Parts: sequence; structure tokens; C-alpha cells
Amino acid sequence: MAKGKWVGELIHTTKDHKQVTVRSCWLLRKNIRGGSQEIIEIDKDITEEKKIQEELGRLDTMKLVSQIAAGISHEIRNPMTTVRGYLQLLAQKKNYSEEKSKFKLMIEELDRANQIITEFLSLAKNKAAPLAAHDLNEVIRTLSPLLEADAASQAKSFRTHLYPNLPNILLNTNEIRQLILNLVRNGFEATGINGKVSILTYLEEGQVVLAIEDNGCGIPADIVKDLGTPFLSTKASGTGLGIPTCYNIARRHNAAITVNTHEEGTTFYIQFPVAKT
Repeated sequence: MAKGKWVGELIHTTKDHKQVTVRSCWLLRKNIRGGSQEIIEIDKDITEEKKIQEELGRLDTMKLVSQIAAGISHEIRNPMTTVRGYLQLLAQKKNYSEEKSKFKLMIEELDRANQIITEFLSLAKNKAAPLAAHDLNEVIRTLSPLLEADAASQAKSFRTHLYPNLPNILLNTNEIRQLILNLVRNGFEATGINGKVSILTYLEEGQVVLAIEDNGCGIPADIVKDLGTPFLSTKASGTGLGIPTCYNIARRHNAAITVNTHEEGTTFYIQFPVAKT
């Protein structure tokens, strides 16, 4: 009021419930005729600009993780392999028979640390993977028995709803399997009793869409905006590397990830361009 203007950023919600970020300038002007004051608001849509800034920040973090991963992988894995081998040998000796459970625990912890390193390396991978035209539905069908077994072991349900005659898309099947496994298993962890996770495929505006939905408690709003950032996790024992790995895989496939989350569940949408024939 004292300066006669205000400049800042605001988030507007449109009629179709989309959120738009604007750089807003409010000018206080005196109405000459009536002597009263009025506010003139000038807005500029900077939604895409903000997305680019966030993506650049995420890529900077990815670059740092890449440098860390490259530096620690061999230096840590080699001594871990040696320690694991000796633990296995000692566990087989009769004079250590009473300590077998402790050896088993130590080996499991080494394997867990090794898995974290594997996730680091996967996240840090920047080289373009070889892509070939594949049927996404077939990749999902191949994985389904494993995911059904995961669901059964947790007393949860897993379903697929696959669009018939889906056009081929350019894929690296190993990476897409990893993306699907990460997102489905995250979905299982997010759900409680009667948990349900579904995989859907369909066509939308000339793109093949992979949707993975669960009926969990949803992702907190303060986490959603930073999804894809390494080390961000809502799980007590989570590394925060699974979702960023999925974002990296999507980027290498020229695919886009969007998220719809609320109190009754979360859906990840991955949109792939159709392979040119």
C-alpha cells in the first residue's frame, strides 16, 4: 500500500482444475474521477519456465549423484565382495555353527548395501540405452507372474487392463521392466489392508500411455512437487532412489511422467511416443 505496487508469484487454479504459476504485478492507482483507489493486476504465465527451472535443478543433483556413484562403485564393492566371501566360508565351519544366524544377518546387510549401490549406478546412468520397437503389453505380460506373486505374498491384489492391439513403441525392455517393478512395488508399499495395484495401457492423443495406480494413502503435496529428486523418500528405510531412476528411464525413452495423487490413491502416467513405421 505504501509503495503503490506488489510483485510476486501466485498459483492460480483454472476452471478445469489445473494449477498455473504466474508472475503477478499489482499496481495501486487512484481513480481520478471518484478519488478512490483501484488495483490493476498484470499476470504472466510462467508455469513452463518454473518446470524448466525445476528440471535443471534435478539434473544438477543427478550429475552430482553420477559423480558419486562412479567414484564409489568399485572401491566399495570390491572389499564388500571379499568380506561376504569370508563370512560365507566361516558360516560353514562347525566351530561357528551357533553363530550361523549372525553370519546370515551380516551377509543380508551386505547384500542390501550392494543393492543400494546398484540403484546409485542405475540412477547415474546417462548413456542412451539401445531402443527397439516392442509391444509394451508383452513386457507387462512377462512381468505379471512375478508381480502377482509379490501381491499374493502381501495379501494384496494385482490386476492388468491392457489395450488390445497397442502400437509398438521404442523401448529398452530391461529398463522398462525396472520402471514397472519400481512403481508397482512402491504401490504395494503405499497400500494397507485390501491393497490394490493395477497396470493399465491405452492410447491418448497419438501416444501410448502406461498407467500404474494404487489405492494407498496418496503422496503428500510437499513431496509431489519434488518427485524425481534423489534421496527424497516418505519411507523410513527408503533410499529415495527408486522414483528418480524411473524419471531417468522415462527421459531416455523420450517419455513424460505425470502424477495424480489424493487421499484414495496415486496414479503414475508414463506417456510414450508411438514408434514410426
